[in-house]
Amino acid sequence: QLVESGGGLVQPGGSLRLSCVGSGYGLDFKAIGWFRQVPGKERERISCISGYDGSTYYKDSVKGRFTISRDSAKNTMYLQMNSLKPEDTAVYYCAAESLALSCWLYRPDEFGNWGQGTQVTVSA
Repeated sequence: QLVESGGGLVQPGGSLRLSCVGSGYGLDFKAIGWFRQVPGKERERISCISGYDGSTYYKDSVKGRFTISRDSAKNTMYLQMNSLKPEDTAVYYCAAESLALSCWLYRPDEFGNWGQGTQVTVSA
């Protein structure tokens, strides 16, 4: 089970850090990722870390603003979000799975373990 925290309301230009802890589920050597979804649209991949080599992926629109990380000692993954924009408003989900290839090659539905989702709202 993955448990998320850290969402909320923030002004444009602000920052938030999302956390996702594996409760009874180890994140080491798993592909981990952050996804987001807005009503009426498909869930999209924001960032991920591959399990087999630690390589990372960022969606173009968040490059340079978001940073994904993993803390093995705490069995927790993070998404640091800086310079937030109104278009970043969405429900954010963490996910993890044992995947053999680079994490960005997999569709969201190929990740079998998901957090409950946390709302991020960027508004003045």
